[in-house]
Amino acid sequence: MTGGDAVSDPDHEPDGGVSRIGTDARRDHDEGVSTLAKQGGLAFAGNVVSGALGYAIVMLMTRFVSPSIYGLFVLATSIILFTQVAANLGFPLAIDYFVPRYLNEGEHGKAKGVIVKVMVTVFVTSSLVALALAASAGFVGEFFREPSMRIALLLLAVTIPMRGLYKCVLTSYYSVKRLQYRVVVHDILRPTVRFVVTAALLLSGFGLLGLIGGYVIALFVALAIGAFVFATRVRKIAAADLESVPFRRLATYSVPLAMTSVVFVLMGQVDYFVVGYYLDSGDVGIYRVGYMLGSSLLIIFGSLSPVFKPLIAESGEDRDLVERRFRVAARWIAGLTLPIAITLSLAAPEYLSVFYTPQYADASAVVALLSTAFLFNVTFGGPDGTLLQGMGYSRVVFGNTLVLFGANLGVSMALVPVLGIEGAAVGSATALVLVGLLTIAECYYLDGIHPFTRDFAKVVLSGIPATIAGVPVVLLVDSALVVVTVLPLVVVGTYALSLIATDAFTAEDARMVAQFSPAFEKWLPSRLSR
Repeated sequence: MTGGDAVSDPDHEPDGGVSRIGTDARRDHDEGVSTLAKQGGLAFAGNVVSGALGYAIVMLMTRFVSPSIYGLFVLATSIILFTQVAANLGFPLAIDYFVPRYLNEGEHGKAKGVIVKVMVTVFVTSSLVALALAASAGFVGEFFREPSMRIALLLLAVTIPMRGLYKCVLTSYYSVKRLQYRVVVHDILRPTVRFVVTAALLLSGFGLLGLIGGYVIALFVALAIGAFVFATRVRKIAAADLESVPFRRLATYSVPLAMTSVVFVLMGQVDYFVVGYYLDSGDVGIYRVGYMLGSSLLIIFGSLSPVFKPLIAESGEDRDLVERRFRVAARWIAGLTLPIAITLSLAAPEYLSVFYTPQYADASAVVALLSTAFLFNVTFGGPDGTLLQGMGYSRVVFGNTLVLFGANLGVSMALVPVLGIEGAAVGSATALVLVGLLTIAECYYLDGIHPFTRDFAKVVLSGIPATIAGVPVVLLVDSALVVVTVLPLVVVGTYALSLIATDAFTAEDARMVAQFSPAFEKWLPSRLSR
């Protein structure tokens, strides 16, 4: 049984898959590719469901409350997210770095020790931060000139320790490659509960309190059930005798990543702070919708990166294996992200008008700018930041995050007073491109690893004819609904034909695809001969 086979066997213990990957590391058929495909496929399915429910929640909120109330809620939750991630001190990231290593060595007690020590640390630090935020809620409200902010922060402060523990539970799923549990808890259960509770409260006329109530209740339910699922389904860790792990070892790895864990969170939250300070809460709400749509490009990256890091951590000594896995992941991220970026960039106004209301079409430039920047970041760098984490370069990633944060904050503060919400988008885009270039250079300098091969170039260049085919749809069709429906079909269809015409598929791609359906096994032998 391979590591990926644990997906279909709930009783399969996580260490079995890990050990086999280590033993078979040098085989031509890398089982890590199969694991990446199966677990990444599960995560992708979950992200699609979660994304659809997330968009439904935002559509619900933007129709029942004004942009100013929605913007106030976004600003308040941004402050919560910002403080919570800082309070974690990066410790949840230690789980999916150390646990796979201990499981690979058969030390289940130490794996359990890592999870327990991290959760206790996170609960203590985040609780202290929650108390401090609650005490300063009035000052924060005055700073943003929003009196209602005080009530919102007081009610939401309880979610800071809850979110910290919830992050630990999700990372524990990643560490044992049980992403099916993450899909159920994070991608289905939590957004479903949030949608139902929020809808009920908004229909009852609760307004801002309805938004807050749905957020808090859904998080509590997901945390309780998520912890129960891990304790009962991952039995070898749960039943193992607890062994202490040196706190200093965890801190040495985690603390430099305290800022890293908020890389993409900060990108949005800092923008909201700057927009909220210079403009008003209505602009925050409009920018939030544009940022949400533009960052949907991360769905592919977010599907593969959770399982990619443990795969790198357990095989970090084998550079050839690491490079092969990195290139497979980078090529798939690029290939599946490009059509999304092309579609959103060409028809941002139409998607904003149809999914939300016409007043949110003001975020069209935001969507186009962020789509381009995210495309560059994840296409040319692939999972490079995750690679650096898996290889143990936590200080390097910390430095990159400081660059990301500084560039975004500096450019946004300079441009928002002049350009409005478009200035914030330029700040985020500048930071994303800068750090993307930096991480590419670091991966090559530290380990000689890069994604740039002829097969990678075929994947990227196939986006050109797809873009050319999509332009007439946007220019010639007047109906926004028709554009939203037809454009993805044209772009994806043209892109797929370009990949086939350039023979862009490799043997690794064939193995990845074969994990999803036995029907592809007939296609596999011809690819393996390449």
